[in-house]
Amino acid sequence: MKIKSLSVLLALLLSMHFASSQHIEKQIDAIFAEAYPADSPGATVLIAKDDKVIYRKAFGMANLELNVSMKPENVLELASITKQFTGVAILMLMEQGKLSLKDPLSKYIADYPKGDQVTIHHLLNHTSGIKSYTDGPGLMQLARTDMTPIEIINSFKDSPVDFEPGEQYAYNNSAYILLGYIIEQVSGMSYEDFIQKNIFDKLGMKNSYYGSRSKIIPNRASGYQPSGESYQNAEYLSMTIPYAAGSLMSTVDDMFLWHKAIHHNKLISEKSKQLAFTNYTLNNGKHINYGYGWGTNELAGVATIEHTGGIFGFTTSGIYVPEKNIYAIVLTNDNGKGPETFNLKATAIVLGKPLVEKPAVALTETQLQQWTGAYQFEDVVRYITHKDGALYSTREGGQPFRLIPLSENNFQFEGSFTTYDFSLKNGKKEVLFADRINKSKGIETDKKPEPEKESITLAPEKLTEFEGTYELQPSFHIVVRSENNRLFAQATGQPEFEIFAESENTFFLKIVEAKVTFNKNPDGSIKSLTLFQGGQEMEGKKIK
Repeated sequence: MKIKSLSVLLALLLSMHFASSQHIEKQIDAIFAEAYPADSPGATVLIAKDDKVIYRKAFGMANLELNVSMKPENVLELASITKQFTGVAILMLMEQGKLSLKDPLSKYIADYPKGDQVTIHHLLNHTSGIKSYTDGPGLMQLARTDMTPIEIINSFKDSPVDFEPGEQYAYNNSAYILLGYIIEQVSGMSYEDFIQKNIFDKLGMKNSYYGSRSKIIPNRASGYQPSGESYQNAEYLSMTIPYAAGSLMSTVDDMFLWHKAIHHNKLISEKSKQLAFTNYTLNNGKHINYGYGWGTNELAGVATIEHTGGIFGFTTSGIYVPEKNIYAIVLTNDNGKGPETFNLKATAIVLGKPLVEKPAVALTETQLQQWTGAYQFEDVVRYITHKDGALYSTREGGQPFRLIPLSENNFQFEGSFTTYDFSLKNGKKEVLFADRINKSKGIETDKKPEPEKESITLAPEKLTEFEGTYELQPSFHIVVRSENNRLFAQATGQPEFEIFAESENTFFLKIVEAKVTFNKNPDGSIKSLTLFQGGQEMEGKKIK
């Protein structure tokens, strides 16, 4: 009788576990099916707990033109998740006694400006102050050109530094180019060969590669970028350009092997791993929420180690929860829709702490307007403005983001986890800004925003004159179109933005500091445009 009772209990427990697993699977299915519909660029998703895969699926399309659905075995570009591999490679060489994290950059490039002040440590955690070569339109001039690491380094080597080493944190791709070069100098191998031999081969990552446009790569997914309401093929990018900052390719299954190797210290020791996962500080003691190739964060009160990536045609998100040994990796072939938010939602479900999205509440104009004004944070001013029945937050020099009211005092950024909690203390307005691990307080100030630049109205027939495709470089085009008496411009690999007329032939962007001037032929037709951005001028001939 007792055996029968135990059997019934065991069957009941197994049934409950199965039902729970099914419920989790359906919740995660709903997240990614909505984000990556069957007829759009897609995503591969793998989630593991305690070294066991609990979710592995694909959504959307691997190739739109051939109508090929995405599958979990597809190979996609990792983009900046590559930095994890570069960071581990540096730590492997450190453990072999071949370098020190305190080594100055000048030890490897003798004439590098301020190279005696910048260390490998600074390069790993983005505190070097070296200007990132991917900032500004200059990258597009290099995109189609195969370059050696030292040629890439020489392209940014003499740029003015953004700050002194250790003074600030600024995400920096140049630093990881330099780290790749150091790996080559110390190991005597190319970066590609070092990663292949010491990581991919060692871990059995048979479907992982240093990216290439010429090699036949089985199961490679095609990359796409937004184009208006639709998509177009991603622009060509020589994989020599992202190099040690973003050139690796893989599958979700191989990335699971990578996760297990990191979790169980197969490549580096526990001590070295903790160096990679440390939340480092600036010279003033302020935390930067970044280690060596991984960011530190939290989800539903639990510590996480994370990284995202974005490159021409691909976006990625990897989340590791050390305390629970949960790993979630999402790779997409859509560089217009990053998977981070979806991955966070899925991971929270596996944690047993699903993120409940509160519905927006209706507030009166008076309730909304009570929080308008300027708020001084430690290093920035944020302006809260009211327009068309909604509040908007604009970081000084940035773009406005709509705030969704969850209560009279609590608001959330549209489509994100960032929240604003307003309060009134001693007659002065305050706001607590929270973006998961990042929390800061803003206090009301009388600072006024720069007056919005005024635009002029041009006739619809005038705007249509500017429509067309303009080639600034073989790999960098700007497509201009008009709609409903408005003009829009979309640069290669970037979202489409509205541009506003300040004169008959000159337009400006509100989203970033940039200007476009249309140039005419003697007969009055448009022959080219000139883009002014970041102190650079780039002229593009009208080709369509």
